[in-house]
Amino acid sequence: MTTPTDQTHLDASERRSPAPPTPAYVIGHLNDVTMAPEIVAYLEGIDDTLKPFQGKFLIHGGSPETLEGTWQGDLIVIAFPDLDHAQAWYRSDAYQQILPLRAENSTGDIILIEGVPTDHHATDILQPEPKQDT
Repeated sequence: MTTPTDQTHLDASERRSPAPPTPAYVIGHLNDVTMAPEIVAYLEGIDDTLKPFQGKFLIHGGSPETLEGTWQGDLIVIAFPDLDHAQAWYRSDAYQQILPLRAENSTGDIILIEGVPTDHHATDILQPEPKQDT
């Protein structure tokens, strides 16, 4: 009788490849945007600030269909491979140089949020958080 190799003794959690990074998103809900020369300069410059961090626009304004409640303003969603890339982009010198062009010509909220894995289910949030090793 042959004995199984060491590889077959690994349990399923040890054989799994590491989970891919969870994407992160910078989301802006802007109101009262003044289409001044500064906003145009901001729009002309932002794409170059995103490239080194693999940031990509998923939503940039548009005309939403409001299904519930009321909606005003513009929605912007920029995707990044992970939280580190998103934070590094926002804090980068290149973005910080153009940020006042937008901030001084609009009002609104900007948030950074981590996404969920592709296999996420709504009930996953009902599970307790795994304990962190200290």
